[in-house]
Amino acid sequence: MSTFTQKKSVIFVRSLVFQILFYLNTTVHVVGSMPTLILPHRVMVEIARSWGRTSVWLLRIVCGVKLEVRGREKIPPGPLLVASKHQSAWDTFGLLSLFPYPTYILKRELTWIPLFGWTLLKTGMIPLDRSAGKEAMAGLIARVRAALKLGRQVIVFPEGTRRPLHAEPDYKLGVVQLYAQCGVPCLPVALNSGQFWPRRQMLRPPGTIVVEFLDPIPPGQPRAAFFRRLQNDMETATNRLLAENEKPAAPLP
Repeated sequence: MSTFTQKKSVIFVRSLVFQILFYLNTTVHVVGSMPTLILPHRVMVEIARSWGRTSVWLLRIVCGVKLEVRGREKIPPGPLLVASKHQSAWDTFGLLSLFPYPTYILKRELTWIPLFGWTLLKTGMIPLDRSAGKEAMAGLIARVRAALKLGRQVIVFPEGTRRPLHAEPDYKLGVVQLYAQCGVPCLPVALNSGQFWPRRQMLRPPGTIVVEFLDPIPPGQPRAAFFRRLQNDMETATNRLLAENEKPAAPLP
């Protein structure tokens, strides 16, 4: 067996072990949180953050996938709209522990999952009915405003779904409406999670997931200017992060 084949086999086994432990960890957190459904939702938020932290820890211990956070000092305090690239399922839990009071805008169908969906609702996640089109936006804005009034950091994926690495940008105008209507800073987030948690694949190759917080965009910017800056900042930084890991190895002397 070649060295390459051996290495790939090791990655496969570690990835399989991680998958088992990840779902076990998720089950423990979901089932263990059931008694807290009668408590204030902040308790459930902390359980969700614990799930995010332990999942990131398992990924490092089992698969050798580390986490590096850059620009943490750029996160403004208080209520915030967080616009993140979305390359991987990692993004749906990996960002949780990086904010004090986070919530996600997520597809409504996730709240229909028994037990897990209940925890999402209790945590105050914001479901979006994507089939409703423009009619859903007014309700979404109202729910986002309510979350921001509580001082929460609302995480949104401007492209709406996971995108393959180096795919053409597909930013939706919904993020512009949220920014214009909510009156809080928008924090762009670049990352390279898709290189280590590939889309629709089980393998988790070792390396370092980098999450980079970019300069926040203050409220009140013209819509078109905001949209251009958001896309430019996120795409430029994301492409830079992807290129860091894709650099060819230096030739031997």
